[in-house]
Amino acid sequence: MEGTDLVVKLLSTWLTLVGSLILLPSAFGLSLGISEIYMKILVKTLEWATLRIEKGAPKESVLKSPASMGIIQRDESPMEKGLSGLRGRDFELSDVFYFSKKGLEAIVEDEVTQRFSSEELVSWNLLTRTNVNFHYISPKLTIVWVLGVLVRYCFLLPLRVTLAFIGISLLIIGTTLVGQLPDSSLKNWLSELVHLTCCRICVRSLSGTIHYHNKQYRPQKGGICVANHTSPIDVLILATDGCYAMVGQVHGGLMGIIQRAMVKACPHVWFERSEIKDRHLVTKRLKEHIADKKKLPILIFPEGTCINNTSVMMFKKGSFEIGGTIYPVAIKYNPQFGDAFWNSSKYNLVSYLLRIMTSWAIVCDVWYMPPMTREEGEDAVQFANRVKSAIAVQGGLTELPWDGGLKRAKVKDTFKEEQQKTYSKMIVGNGSPSLALDSSTVDNHGSPEPAFRSESL
Repeated sequence: MEGTDLVVKLLSTWLTLVGSLILLPSAFGLSLGISEIYMKILVKTLEWATLRIEKGAPKESVLKSPASMGIIQRDESPMEKGLSGLRGRDFELSDVFYFSKKGLEAIVEDEVTQRFSSEELVSWNLLTRTNVNFHYISPKLTIVWVLGVLVRYCFLLPLRVTLAFIGISLLIIGTTLVGQLPDSSLKNWLSELVHLTCCRICVRSLSGTIHYHNKQYRPQKGGICVANHTSPIDVLILATDGCYAMVGQVHGGLMGIIQRAMVKACPHVWFERSEIKDRHLVTKRLKEHIADKKKLPILIFPEGTCINNTSVMMFKKGSFEIGGTIYPVAIKYNPQFGDAFWNSSKYNLVSYLLRIMTSWAIVCDVWYMPPMTREEGEDAVQFANRVKSAIAVQGGLTELPWDGGLKRAKVKDTFKEEQQKTYSKMIVGNGSPSLALDSSTVDNHGSPEPAFRSESL
């Protein structure tokens, strides 16, 4: 009995501390300054580790800046310039070497597939993931790394799991109870309160530090919020500062329980598996939603898949055919404190959440941008590209015309043929002055990417 009493006392003390120091302040959107102190200590520790690395590591082993982290050294000059010397003379067998070189460069390291792997770091962040074994440089650095492992797995992980369990449980219970009320302004207010409170608790379970910019441009009711997509936690990051109507496929298991509870309190748009493939049905239901200016803004990720937060890839045009006002949002994570990118082809959701909860923290910036509407004479593809460019510029991300679907699918034959035509025109000397890809040649079809979809769940 003594052992049982001790366990009960320890558990009650743990829950009391968690509830009073973290749970209650986060529920009201407040902070006692604990996370700020933690971040200051963390920053100082990482700065010290960086200095130790620079002093103890050979110069050739220190990581270079992300811009110079290529596997191969490329000639960045346009292909048109490279082919200029091949014209005006007879064909020689060596002429094929230039194309062979460009082809091999694309095979070894292209600009698309590297967007589906974790971003490289400038210096080691005392986590396991790195491309150089910096933690073996000195005994002091090794000791700090071991202490960091103990802190992350023995203290932070139990704390974060506790907060996540409480947040998810309160979300299910709260939305279920609010869902029993008749439709009214009171129900809407309580629903938003429950969603905000629970999302804030879940963000605290990740030691999330979020900096919101330009709050005067936050998405308004009856609008559509579009953002670049890095991780399933993008939803939590945005929902901590405002409520949104989620769009996605109906799931089973725990996620299905959460979805059924949420839709009782808030008009989320869930689709059956057979319906999600019907673009016209999806578009119809979304148009009906934004037609009601009293409903929450819809949250959509038009890229259709998670990108490693270094770039923005092609936006599917379906999100921009609906009409209404688009509220662009740029999300940029700081990889120095934890890798938020979900490589779904390498990690399942449980493994991903374990990696997130054993990282130091999730630090990111969110920029709300001025609302945008479709201009006269502008089609959905052009509108999508304009919004994508604005998000890329604001977030400091690289803008790419490629479809994120290439993460799992092969390049379409039509696009290959288009590139072959471009190359042949350059060879004969009547091609365009540059090899800049026209985004209109890239297939841009598909319905809007939901905030909750099969990959992100």
